[in-house]
Amino acid sequence: MPLKHSFPPIADPDARVLVLGSLPGDRSLAAHQYYAHPQNQFWRLMTPVVAVDLATLAYEQRLAALRAAGVALWDVIGSARRPGSSDAAIVDIAGNDIATLIDRLPSLRAVAFNGGTALKQGLKLLGKDFRGPAVVALPSSSPLHTIGLTAKQPAWNQLRAFLLDRSVSRA
Repeated sequence: MPLKHSFPPIADPDARVLVLGSLPGDRSLAAHQYYAHPQNQFWRLMTPVVAVDLATLAYEQRLAALRAAGVALWDVIGSARRPGSSDAAIVDIAGNDIATLIDRLPSLRAVAFNGGTALKQGLKLLGKDFRGPAVVALPSSSPLHTIGLTAKQPAWNQLRAFLLDRSVSRA
């Protein structure tokens, strides 16, 4: 199995929410784009959060809209081996340095984990003594996570409150 690598983070210094996935799937890796699989619900789930119809935009416009709203993106896994795109098959995991990224985002209010694998691996990387911004566990946007968009949306909508929080930074 070839080694698969995550993308660089998409993060501006004034980001208030960091959404962390596990590792891009094969469609995303081939397209060199976060959440490129047409059945992945990420862009539709984030649309009401940032109040922009992300699914109708070109990829670079989607990223610009997220940045403008205060959202950063990355993955908890820097590299791993995996046949296909299922998180259940990931082996030989090397994590990304998410703690350093979090430290470099002084306005960050929440670290949101997109799915169970991202949450499990991310909390392991942050360690039990993590005292950073709020941790938000989200149902996976993956098409392999079989609950529907309507059932997932309320959990994702809670990110909006962190984006609207303009209080003094935590630095």
